[in-house]
Amino acid sequence: MSSIGKLMKQAARMQRQVEETQAQLAQRTVQSSSGGGAVQIVARCDNSIASIKIDPQAINPEDPQLLEDLILTAVNSALAQSREIYAAEMGKVTSGLGLPGLM
Repeated sequence: MSSIGKLMKQAARMQRQVEETQAQLAQRTVQSSSGGGAVQIVARCDNSIASIKIDPQAINPEDPQLLEDLILTAVNSALAQSREIYAAEMGKVTSGLGLPGLM
């Protein structure tokens, strides 16, 4: 029974560490841009978008596809950066256990 108790304590400690790390990651941000800075995206490392800034000169009613592409490029880049940071930080907490559902 004591080994099960130790295992439960370790699991509870790891759960707390995971929750703390997730809370910290929700506050941590990365920035990406496209079009020479015409579109700037700030993403949180919990895989959410914090802000989008668009230079008014990038808004061309004659070519909405260009602005859409700039936004997609910047968002995808920011989210990729945030996922990398998330995976690295959660990997530290789980010590490479490869637990499903954490990344």
